[in-house]
Amino acid sequence: MNLAASPALALKFQTWRSRLLLIGLTAWFVVLGGRALYLQGMHHDFLQAKGESRYSRQMSLFATRGTIVDRNNDLLAISSPVESVAASPENVAITPEQTAKLARILAIHPEELTRKLDTKSGFVFLKRQLPPEQTAKVVELNVPGIFLQREYKRYYPTGEVMAHVIGFTDIDDKGQEALELAFESTLTGKPGSRRVIRDRRGHIIEDVESIREPQHGQKLTLSIDARIQHVAFRELKAAVAEHRAKAGGIVVLDAQTGEVLAMANLPTYNPNNRTTIDQKKMRNRTITDLFEPGSTLKPFTAAVALEAGKVKPQTVIQTAPGRLTIGKHTIHDAHAHGALTVTQVIQKSSNIGAAKMALSLPPQTMWTLLKQVGFGTQPQSGFPGEVSGVLRAHASWKPIEQATMSYGHGISVSLLQLARAYSIFATDGRIVPLTLVKREAPAELVRVVKAETALAVRAMLELAVLPGGTAPRAQIPGYRVGGKTGTAHKLEGRGYTNKYISSFVGFAPASNPRLIVAVMIDEPSAGKHYGGAVAAPVFNQVMSGALRLLAIPPDVPVNNVVLPPPTAAEIREEV
Repeated sequence: MNLAASPALALKFQTWRSRLLLIGLTAWFVVLGGRALYLQGMHHDFLQAKGESRYSRQMSLFATRGTIVDRNNDLLAISSPVESVAASPENVAITPEQTAKLARILAIHPEELTRKLDTKSGFVFLKRQLPPEQTAKVVELNVPGIFLQREYKRYYPTGEVMAHVIGFTDIDDKGQEALELAFESTLTGKPGSRRVIRDRRGHIIEDVESIREPQHGQKLTLSIDARIQHVAFRELKAAVAEHRAKAGGIVVLDAQTGEVLAMANLPTYNPNNRTTIDQKKMRNRTITDLFEPGSTLKPFTAAVALEAGKVKPQTVIQTAPGRLTIGKHTIHDAHAHGALTVTQVIQKSSNIGAAKMALSLPPQTMWTLLKQVGFGTQPQSGFPGEVSGVLRAHASWKPIEQATMSYGHGISVSLLQLARAYSIFATDGRIVPLTLVKREAPAELVRVVKAETALAVRAMLELAVLPGGTAPRAQIPGYRVGGKTGTAHKLEGRGYTNKYISSFVGFAPASNPRLIVAVMIDEPSAGKHYGGAVAAPVFNQVMSGALRLLAIPPDVPVNNVVLPPPTAAEIREEV
């Protein structure tokens, strides 16, 4: 076709070409409009989510763990804000030089840093809970996609003094030991979340909305008195060092409420430095470790004999010649005493006197009292890992076993159990329920023995700390004190060793007992091992300090303390 020869035809072709182009463009715009209408109308949510995914992020709002305080509201555990270094790998733009520098700041290998960034996850921690000087260097580096993340780190103001009571948390602020673990559901909160807009460097430039507010953990108020705890820890530490002991434990109870006012152990650890904690030092020995209580069990033998009407305080028991043969076995007293009253059996700590009282009773009668005061059962303190101890069924007892159990052999207890059991002598025959949390209402006490029985044994225990008893060093100026020493060979494997557990349990003021203190020193090796010489002085210092701190009024003149003259052995030791 020759368009040049036919001007009319050329004009007609140009007109149709323009119309065709216009139709094509119109159709294209109609398609685009329809597509836009389709996408925005029917796939609006999908497109919006895709768009927001490129700049919008949903961030967790950390919930603060609840604080732990003592009964006077002094802080024992608190979560402090710290910064961690995190990244959004898909947004990270980092050079090899920056990788090396960032690895040096975070004290990790460059390959490890590269591996963490090479992930499909939208969020990854690079290093957690850093000191401010390190996080400041990360900010200065200004790498896109790498940013700081706020977290919380647990801090314990009392350090090693309260370590076995409080425990500690892991890096995620979750309870791992002791009361931090026991009250995890109370202390931990529920995290919230918020939606933010980040720029290409990962920095937050705008808060869009708060989706869910965090629920912070609740405050936990303990029964512990931090002032008494410090005194108990200090005196226990001094005694363990002085006697070159393997370990030690101490418990201070409110005799009326069953509240644990102090609980200390050695060896201990610093919960603020969790990277170097020795697992062997983490045990709360006062609750989880068992030992034979020795002569500290004799008051219960006297109590059950009195309660059964077998003896009275003035009943005479012949302990001569200082040994007693039962079948093929013979038991001994540390010193031969001859005829003793029941009161003197406790005062002088006669094994033979205690054994004869026990053998006058049916095994079930003795077993029942020991069970009622908490031996052989968990103390129900709420502490993780508390043990029930060993109190064998009475049907299996042989006469020699019943005899030795009367003075604390063949039975195993924890120090907390022993302290609680002594509450029957401090509360006129009733046992108190234990608690490590401050009580808001009076405790419900359960009667175990008659009041006159408990008062009679209490009087015997007062004599045990006076001259002529086994623990005159437990006396406190201005206060009447009652208590009992214990010295027992350690049981290892199938037999007893030449190692000792030295103990003392007592209460004050004896006229109206307010506090019970139980002390245990494991394997003293500096020459002394009797409870009266090793554990009783610790009781003296802790009890006197606690009485002053609680402003408990004296019940006798301050010149009441009478100490016996030093023995020849003590004089030689001092020289």
